[in-house]
Amino acid sequence: MVYFNNPMWPGEAHSLKVESILFKEKSDYQEVLVFESSTYGKVLVLDGIVQLTEKDECAYQEMIAHLPLCSIPSPKTVLVVGGGDGGVLREISRHSSVEHIDICEIDKMVIDVSKKFFPELAVGFEDPRVDLHVGDAIEFLRHAPKGKYDAIIVDSSDPVGMLQFLAR
Repeated sequence: MVYFNNPMWPGEAHSLKVESILFKEKSDYQEVLVFESSTYGKVLVLDGIVQLTEKDECAYQEMIAHLPLCSIPSPKTVLVVGGGDGGVLREISRHSSVEHIDICEIDKMVIDVSKKFFPELAVGFEDPRVDLHVGDAIEFLRHAPKGKYDAIIVDSSDPVGMLQFLAR
């Protein structure tokens, strides 16, 4: 038996039984792994940290999208930073007031892998209101007019390791 140990906090980990490895490659930015687990379905892992599982992805996607959008009267323009799996896009698209959604994801491999292995999340990319920008979100925002977005939803990896600059 093979188990994937997802580090949670210092001295604590959550283990998932691996049934099979579906994808494993290093992108320009991170290691991307998808495996089939015995209890959580397919699992997306970036740089050794679980990002989502089929079984419970909806809880995260719904909370990160609907809480901010429901707190704004009739949001029209939304930016998603990260979110390469498409799940947040799927949830944002349920808001009829939203007219335009930009998504800025630095790692195209995450998008491609999600479209292949997590089509129920990646369906968010099919919404005609979505404009995909592959690149650095900080640079993208530097060129965005002030006040362009009613909401900016950051769905990126935790700011640890190479991503510590995101915490600034």
